[in-house]
Amino acid sequence: MSSQAPSLSAMLAGLIAAPSVSSVTPELDQGNGRVIELLADWLAAAGFRVEVAPIPDHPGKANLIATLGSGPGGLVFSGHTDTVPFDPERWTHDPLRLTEDGGRLYGLGTSDMKSFLAIAIEAARGLGAGDLKRPLVILATADEESSMSGARALVAAGRPLGRYAVIGEPTGLRPVRLHKGVMGEAIRLTGRTGHASDPSLGRNALDGMHEVMTEIIRWREGLAVRHRHPAFPVPFPTVNLGHIHGGDNPNRICGQCELHIDLRVLPGLGVEDLRGELSERVAAVAERRGLAWEVQPLFGAIPPVETPADSEIVRAGEALTGHPAEAVSFGTEAPFFDRLGMQTIVLGPGDIAQAHQPDEFLEAARIPPTIELLRGLIRRFCQDDHAPSVPLRAPAD
Repeated sequence: MSSQAPSLSAMLAGLIAAPSVSSVTPELDQGNGRVIELLADWLAAAGFRVEVAPIPDHPGKANLIATLGSGPGGLVFSGHTDTVPFDPERWTHDPLRLTEDGGRLYGLGTSDMKSFLAIAIEAARGLGAGDLKRPLVILATADEESSMSGARALVAAGRPLGRYAVIGEPTGLRPVRLHKGVMGEAIRLTGRTGHASDPSLGRNALDGMHEVMTEIIRWREGLAVRHRHPAFPVPFPTVNLGHIHGGDNPNRICGQCELHIDLRVLPGLGVEDLRGELSERVAAVAERRGLAWEVQPLFGAIPPVETPADSEIVRAGEALTGHPAEAVSFGTEAPFFDRLGMQTIVLGPGDIAQAHQPDEFLEAARIPPTIELLRGLIRRFCQDDHAPSVPLRAPAD
C-alpha cells in the first residue's frame, strides 16, 4: 500500500469521527458521504480503482466499490458505513471520537462495523495489482442499519463483484454461514367509533386486535412445531408482538388499532408465504367482526441465507479461525450478496453484544488476528495459483 495511506489508527479515528447515522426516522437520518470520501481517498492512494455509486432516490447516500487487480472471480471484503442513532448522554466516552481505554477502542461504529473497513485496508497494505491473480474488492455500503438501500441497489444493478465475500459484522472472529431472515409487519384494523356506554354503536378495533393477537400466538406456536433448524440457538422461527396502539379516549369505542410484529425466518421459509399465512388469520378475525383490515411490511424483508457448509469460503474461514461455522439470528447483507452470485460468510472482530449499545467498543487485541485472518483469505482467494473450484454463479433475476 502506498505510503500516502494513513496509519490504521488514523483511519479508525477518521471513520469514527464521521457521523453517518441511518434511520427510518427522517429527522435522525444522515448521509454517509464523509465516510465514503475518506475511504475513497485512502483506497485510491493504495492503488485501488475506486467507484462511488450514489443510491437512487436516496440523496446523500452512496456505495463504494474499490478493486485491486483484475479478472474473474476474486474476493470481496464488505462493511457498511452507517451506524444506528445514539444517545450521547448515555455514553461515558465521546461516541464520535475514538478513545482507547483499558485495551478497548470506544466509539460509535467500532464494533458494528466501521472498524472492519479500516482493518481491511490495512490487511491489503503493501499489495499491488501485480501481486494478485484474482481481484480483491473492498465494498462499503449504505443504510444497512435501516433500509439496506445500499445492498438492494447492488442487486438492482446486477453487477457481479466477486466469487466469494466476507462481511465484517461483529461475530467475535467466529465464521457465520447462515442467518435468519427478518420481517417487520404492520397489522391495521379499522372499525367504527361510538359512545362507550353502548357497544352496539360501534365496532371495536381494539377488541378485534385482541383476537388477532391470540391467533398470532397460536400461529407462532404452530410455526415452532412445524419448522426447525438445529444449527440455530433458537431453532425455530420467532414472532414477537412488539408495538400496539389503538383508540384515543377511554369513553370512545376504539375505531382503529395497529400492531407491529417482528418475525425471524429460518432458511427455507418464504417471506411471501409467511405474510400470506398471517393475512389469512387477520382476515378471518376482521370478517367475523365487521372490521376493515390490512397487513403491510414495515420495511423490505431481509431474506434468510445459508451458504453451503462445503463452500470454499466457509472451509477457509473455519481453517483460519479454528472455529466451525455458526448460525445467528440477526440479519446481514449476505442474502443480497447471494443473489449476486457470491458465496458469503459473516466474520468480523467485534462482538454483537456491543452493537447498538452506549459505550460501544472493540477489543484492541482483536485487531492483529483480524489483519492476519484477512491476509490469509487474500492469499487463498486472490494469490494462490489454483482458483477455488466453484464457478462464479450468475446473479439472480
